[in-house]
Amino acid sequence: MNHPTPAIVTQRAARRLPRLALLLLCAAYVLPGHFGRDPWRNADVTAYGYMHALAQGGDWWHPTIAGLPSDGGLLPYWLGALFIQALGGWLGPELAARVPFALLLAATLALTWYSCYHLARTEAAQPVAFAFGGEAHPVDYARAVADGAVLALLASLGLLQLGHEITPELVQLAGVSLCLYAVSASTYRGWQPRLAMLAALPLMAGSGAASLALALAAAAGLVCQRSHYAATQAFTPWVLVSALLAGLLATAFGTWSWRVQEWPSVTQVSRLLVWFTWPAWLLAGWTLWRWRHHLRHRHIAWPLSMAAIAVTACVAMNGSDRALLLGLPALAVLSAFALPTLRRAMASAIDWFSVCFFTAGALFVWVMYIAMHTGLPAKPAANIAKLAPGFEPSFSVAALSLGIAATLAWAWLVRWRTGRHREALWRSLVLPAGGVALIWMLMLTLWLPLLNYARSDRPLVERLQRHLPANACVLTSGLPRHQLAALQALGGLRVQAGMDGDPQTCRHLLLIGPRRSAPAAPPGWTLVTAERRPTDRNEQTYLYRRD
Repeated sequence: MNHPTPAIVTQRAARRLPRLALLLLCAAYVLPGHFGRDPWRNADVTAYGYMHALAQGGDWWHPTIAGLPSDGGLLPYWLGALFIQALGGWLGPELAARVPFALLLAATLALTWYSCYHLARTEAAQPVAFAFGGEAHPVDYARAVADGAVLALLASLGLLQLGHEITPELVQLAGVSLCLYAVSASTYRGWQPRLAMLAALPLMAGSGAASLALALAAAAGLVCQRSHYAATQAFTPWVLVSALLAGLLATAFGTWSWRVQEWPSVTQVSRLLVWFTWPAWLLAGWTLWRWRHHLRHRHIAWPLSMAAIAVTACVAMNGSDRALLLGLPALAVLSAFALPTLRRAMASAIDWFSVCFFTAGALFVWVMYIAMHTGLPAKPAANIAKLAPGFEPSFSVAALSLGIAATLAWAWLVRWRTGRHREALWRSLVLPAGGVALIWMLMLTLWLPLLNYARSDRPLVERLQRHLPANACVLTSGLPRHQLAALQALGGLRVQAGMDGDPQTCRHLLLIGPRRSAPAAPPGWTLVTAERRPTDRNEQTYLYRRD
């Protein structure tokens, strides 16, 4: 039985978001966090350590940090290392390594737009035709829905930090977006989706997600075979070739991983889904309800399949947010198809919540910034001193100017949204996306020195360097991999994990332990100093010198 489409859209409501406004919003989201900050702890600085080691002449087939091999695929590390070698002398190695990953994030946004655009052009996704005309033109309707998809992706909280790191997951995200685009555009484009598919799955396999790549290949093949479009049915062989290339690349790189980790609790996964995919999950759920009679059509079935695979991977990896990250583009596309069916009351509720929440958030950032530099209000200033002892704020005219510009842009956006475009399809997502970009811009300009001080290993490395000669050889025991990467890449030290170094050249040892109890060192070592990260209250790093 053929059910009518739930989308009822007039031509006036299908107006597209002004291109300049959309581009500026994307730039305000992509650029902060990729430029001007240190590599932060854990995965970010670890990935940078491997890239830096390769750029300094390491083994490109077996990258190591302090002698420890990498866990994931090689392609992300190669990419960062190549840019360090090409641009490091001009931009500096840290900024040079971020350039390709900023481009990958921008490409993810663009591919999400084009994926939704081509899906919205399919016959099953089109709005109801009016008896006397006036319904939205198919292309205009598709553009408006695609604008909504990009806004939904920008508004997703989970993309904020992980999307601005230089980790393998961002390369995997670009591969997922290419796969999403390839199947979506297979009906209307020729060589572009074929090339995208041939690149998508090998890109994922080469960055450590071979199993997910094959799962996507299976879903893509099934969706293509069930399509009513001959061009999409004929796209299946390209999916199979891409899957074969991905399997060969994963075998060459040794990135196969089938082990299921400990199962997370339902509460853990539910909490992660609620905040990580907000507000996309809310609109995606509405899409599934309103389009429940069209679940087999490609504009619903394809993004739903991709999102389901990402959620399954998240559960299988003990509630991994990095696995769930790969489902955000598909969830954003699903969210966009809720917009033609969204009721006015729900749209108004989203607007008012966004205005109140993000305005309060911006006010909080400004109050803390003023307290950092003036000591007033006294209580926020005391909280900063307690949480980041020893931090000395540095004033930047450029950061202040960008913060003021972002705040004024938010005020203009609120006035612009409430005064115009009340019928546009994307109206409900302008303020959530703009609010996320506002808070991110303010934090990565006004708070950047504080965030670097609190979240980077550089302060610890600088404290240890005071007691070490330049390019010293250091043995380590018990240090996490991100600290090894920071010592090697940020401190310029020759770091070796383990105690088996040459006693003539490696005359320093680093151990980690509780603050008030130095770990027992092997005979022949003398304690030199104990240092810690300023914001770490539990552990200290102890430096020993060989007698």
